[in-house]
Amino acid sequence: MAYRSRWPFPSFRDILVFTMKTSSLFQAASLLFPLFTPVALAQTTFTHKATGIQFWRQVVSSDQTAGGFEWGWALPNNGTGAADDEYIGYIKGSLEANRQGWSGVSHAGGMPNSLLLVAWPESTAVKTKFVFASGYVAPNDYTGNAVLSQIYHTVNDTNFELVYRCQHCFSWNQDGAAGSQLPTGEVNVIGWAQHDKIFDGTWVFHNKGQSLFGAQTAPARNAKYAQWAALAGTSPSGTPTASPSSTPTPTVPVKCVGSPAPSGSYDYIVIGGGAGGIPVADKLSESGKSVLMLEKGPPSLARFGGKMGPDWVTSNNLSRFDVPGLCNQIWVDSAGVACTDIDQMAGCVLGGGAAVNAALWWKPVDIDFDYQFPNGWKSSDVKPAIDRVFSRIPGTDTPSMDGKRYKQEGFDVLSGALAAGGWKSVVANDQPNSKNRTFSHSPFMYSNGQRQGPLGTYMVTALARKNFKLWTNTMARRIVRTGGKATGVELESGVGGTGYCGTVNLNPGGRVILSAGAFGSPKVLFRSGIGPKDQLNVVKGSAIDGSTMISESSWINLPVGQNLNDHVNTDLVVQHPNVSFYDFYAAWNTPNEADKNLYLSKRAGILAQSAPNIGPLGWEIIKGSDGIDRSIQWTARVEGPGANDTHSMTISQYLGHGTTSRGALSINGALSMFVSKAPYLQNDADTGAVIAGIKSIQAALAKNPQITWQVPPANQTVEDYVASLPKTPAKRRSNHWIGTAKIGTDSGLSGGTSVVDLNTQVYGTDNIHVVDASLFPGHIFTNPTSYIVVLAEHAAAKILALGASSGGGSPTSSKPVSASPTTKPTGTPTGTAGAYQQCGGQGYTGATTCVSGYKCAAQNDYYSQCVPK
Repeated sequence: MAYRSRWPFPSFRDILVFTMKTSSLFQAASLLFPLFTPVALAQTTFTHKATGIQFWRQVVSSDQTAGGFEWGWALPNNGTGAADDEYIGYIKGSLEANRQGWSGVSHAGGMPNSLLLVAWPESTAVKTKFVFASGYVAPNDYTGNAVLSQIYHTVNDTNFELVYRCQHCFSWNQDGAAGSQLPTGEVNVIGWAQHDKIFDGTWVFHNKGQSLFGAQTAPARNAKYAQWAALAGTSPSGTPTASPSSTPTPTVPVKCVGSPAPSGSYDYIVIGGGAGGIPVADKLSESGKSVLMLEKGPPSLARFGGKMGPDWVTSNNLSRFDVPGLCNQIWVDSAGVACTDIDQMAGCVLGGGAAVNAALWWKPVDIDFDYQFPNGWKSSDVKPAIDRVFSRIPGTDTPSMDGKRYKQEGFDVLSGALAAGGWKSVVANDQPNSKNRTFSHSPFMYSNGQRQGPLGTYMVTALARKNFKLWTNTMARRIVRTGGKATGVELESGVGGTGYCGTVNLNPGGRVILSAGAFGSPKVLFRSGIGPKDQLNVVKGSAIDGSTMISESSWINLPVGQNLNDHVNTDLVVQHPNVSFYDFYAAWNTPNEADKNLYLSKRAGILAQSAPNIGPLGWEIIKGSDGIDRSIQWTARVEGPGANDTHSMTISQYLGHGTTSRGALSINGALSMFVSKAPYLQNDADTGAVIAGIKSIQAALAKNPQITWQVPPANQTVEDYVASLPKTPAKRRSNHWIGTAKIGTDSGLSGGTSVVDLNTQVYGTDNIHVVDASLFPGHIFTNPTSYIVVLAEHAAAKILALGASSGGGSPTSSKPVSASPTTKPTGTPTGTAGAYQQCGGQGYTGATTCVSGYKCAAQNDYYSQCVPK
């Protein structure tokens, strides 16, 4: 969970991204509403005086971006064929002092997998550039056939204007990542962003706002289009990235850049070091079998070699991931952290989401297992796993080491109103099944003021074993298999060629466990010839994998990528005079000195809490019109949509347990994953639950008359507000993706919906398993991290009980080569452990004496840490 950000990197959390096939994912009329009703937006037609061209125009006021922003378009009168793939555009971008600034437009709404156009002034000229990004990473120059020809431009000290013809701009292909949003319907979704400096050759996070709007097509069509288009210069202006061509040339396969994989083979190869992979790898290695875990990203926490963060953090033996108050930084600084091959925000570092999220840590609700999981996975079956997990990671709702909670004004305001409205206060993890009209403080998987969770427990004990190895910056390209029997994993090096290339083999009877997440595990399966035939054909046709893909005769047809689910997010915004915003983003470079020193010296204060002042959390059960109970989790935080919303709170509604809407993932020719069908509000029962939940909390908060509503405003009905929100990841995602390799007894091989059996083994294989969020049949009451760890504990026991896979001998504990790009926790050269370093625990072999002023305190059986005396 995280909340603010900027395009062309991630946008404000619930306007993050539209998929490549946006227009098929929502009702067009919904985009005619502004994104946030109180924000000043205007949609008009106007005639540009200098050119006489009539545009449909969107005006964004200075309330949302300093100096304002305007974009407009004109379309051919009867667009068909090629005419659907061009338009005449209008940009009016605002400038700062010395004519600084750029303005950008996304032709599909969000940043990933969309043609992006950026414009900026240079003296009296206006420069342009087409760029493209496969994920939340710095975009590259676009290599497709889009062409921009300038018709008119002007520059002054406060803004610039550009009128241009844009050809081949609503369909795109970047090295096989193809998509389109032709203006053939009622509305096209357009994204915009602005920055306060001109483009200097390096993309940085923009800082002047961003949003989405629906651009109407009918008012933009005009019979004079051809006449206006002829005004364009014969030579394209700006910096188009390619000449027109009918088919962009795909990138040819490139040789893996990295070190050759060390020799040696393993009993278990775990692909992915996140909330599922770390615990399952630890439990498998506990058995004495040899285990290799592959993590595509770099180390995260400082104890494992993580080095990312501001100087005040890294100079104190910490990384950005250690400090709770910096958890939101991924939304404004995702370079080297975010996955580059999916169209949603995810952490590709050691720990995955458990390294970058807000660390909410919930004891599971029984009905989540009893209602939707198969036999052997009911609440009574997984209770021992829950007990083991929470004995190691108990969580805390007072993460600051001084036992205080900081800046609780928001919690006090909302909890007081909820209590007056008949809701009950609970300690969430003491009463995990009390989830109807209840509220609580937030429990976190922090310990001693730092991020821990599976990283600070399972990862530590795994690394202490000689039979366990971790390779970071090393990605699994595909599983090498003969029929249904996996024999190894082919590797690709990570960023900068710092990981391994080649193939790593399984021992006879060994097993591969996919734990790369709800997007990553399906991708590896697709590239391994396992999944729906249409997706496998995309891989077969790709320049990267096509020539080396497993033979079609060995494909295994399973519904991988189907059953995609996410909590449906609907944001509400309220204000109260007692609430005040704390700028966690400023803490990156210019932290408050007192807050910084309190954290560094005592692991206390507001920086020991997750950004941005989360709480209260509340729950309610709503019976749907179909008779199915649905859960709602309310997550409040001190933050609003506007730049100056210092007294606002956003209250996010997560619709989860009991929902029946489902989506799907797909892979494109560049082998990036994207949401091809959004899983949100596809029926009246799910939609009705959202509406009923909002009305319920409005009634409760009405008990405090000083709480005023920003979103939805008083003059808008709940029904109209919910209908106004696009049913897309950009507007409705919670980033709690699950379900893409469903566990169950109805095998997908015979037309069922399940990808893995009750032992998490992929149907049609002898020794390939999936253990991560992909397993979930449906959604749950709360954030999913703790559930994933519990499932991993339970799955590990089942996998171990299987013994050797068929078709091979018994697994042998071969001695793996000692090769890991990460470091193990060790004592300092003086034989003492430093402040907040590990000093004890089962399997730990480092220093047990702490530096002066600190004592070695046991956190659980597996981990002790040096804390202030």
